[in-house]
Amino acid sequence: MKRRLIPLMATASLLAGCAAGPNYVAPTPTAPAQTPFASAAAPAFVPDEPPAQWWRLFEAPALDRLVEEALAANTDLRVAAANLEQARAALRETRNARLPSTTVSGSAGYGRSSGAAAGLAGPGPEGESYDLGLDVAYQVDLFGRIRRGIEAGRADLGAAQASYDLARISVVAETARAYVDACDAGRQIAVARESLRVQEETFDLTRRLVEGGRGTALDSSRAAALLEQTRADIPRLEAERKAALFRLAVLTGKPPTQFPTDVAACATPPAVRTTIPVGDGASLLARRPDVRAAERRLAAATARIGVATADLYPSIRLGGSVGSTAATGDDLFSERGFRFSLGPLISWSFPNIGAARARIAQARAAEQGALATFDGTWLNALQESESALTRYAAEGERLATLRRGRDQSAEAARIARLRYREGAESFQIVLDAERSLASAEALLALSQAQFADNAITLFLALGGGWEAAPDQE
Repeated sequence: MKRRLIPLMATASLLAGCAAGPNYVAPTPTAPAQTPFASAAAPAFVPDEPPAQWWRLFEAPALDRLVEEALAANTDLRVAAANLEQARAALRETRNARLPSTTVSGSAGYGRSSGAAAGLAGPGPEGESYDLGLDVAYQVDLFGRIRRGIEAGRADLGAAQASYDLARISVVAETARAYVDACDAGRQIAVARESLRVQEETFDLTRRLVEGGRGTALDSSRAAALLEQTRADIPRLEAERKAALFRLAVLTGKPPTQFPTDVAACATPPAVRTTIPVGDGASLLARRPDVRAAERRLAAATARIGVATADLYPSIRLGGSVGSTAATGDDLFSERGFRFSLGPLISWSFPNIGAARARIAQARAAEQGALATFDGTWLNALQESESALTRYAAEGERLATLRRGRDQSAEAARIARLRYREGAESFQIVLDAERSLASAEALLALSQAQFADNAITLFLALGGGWEAAPDQE
């Protein structure tokens, strides 16, 4: 028996080096456009790698603090962390299939056997019976079913890690965006109040001129109308600021009313004042969590082809048992009751070939779908990055132009008020100049907010904000 067993186990060990199904080859070497971004030639960008903590480029300590709070307490991030831990546990479960399974059994009873079955004229003997045993079984992974399952589990864990990274950078981006929105609303409120102050002075001037016989009631009514229009914008802007503050509180794991009071006083949207490092297409492939998740899902789908293919072949299990069976409790632990068995060592289970091949076809179709998803995710990452680069550079130019226009409008309004006070211009000129200045200030404030928002969108598109994942199990 031993002479037959040793060659059989040696053969099983050699065959265990084989694995059914295709070996995974990463598609990244053939991914398109692993070159510098076409839109990165603008002076606003440099080809260096983006920093992991990109939000620090805004140089806003309050934002740094809020991001830390969000990363520690955000509920979406906690869900992603739980999913990651679930994937780790699933991989541990799959790996344990490599280990032998053991069964411990024990029984004790009193009964009588059938006399008829034993060919006796009367009843069979009766008495006590005891049994204690340990069974061990080990599945030999001849065709790599377990190994491919472990590969799929490891790839699933990589996809879960990438999903966690995606949740992480999304939380950071939304926190930064809510902070920008709150500061932008504060800025627009300040602009509206300043416009309101100037228009109140103009209205007061107009009223005094009417009283002195140099103005008309029409001029006074127009000044009052513009004044009320400006005043009407303030409640809406206050509501927008409160909504952004409520978002900030929830993003950092707090009830909406527990918003940060220091941000409620912010009236200057943050801006990146340096050139932005953007990397290139090849580095984008490694940074973007959605691309990494799609690549890992493709690896898992490829491994599951091997799992399905292994079902075409018989499964082989090695087993043995040791124990004791006796009629008395004293004999249970004596040499008389001891027993052992090494057979059957091998069990063959032939599958339904048609069903197995159908499962292989399903697995291959899933792999082709995962490959198409990877290609689409990669191309979408390139599109988002190029679009974000273009929009950021264009908004920067627009912001500079609006700032010059606002300065000219302020000077025009100042001159118009002086000339009207001296009687050299009609009130219509003053009204138009102040309306133009209010519009220029509002457009500038909106552009400043959009510029900061575009920076956040750019860093999100570039995959910034994730850190190197820990070693997988």
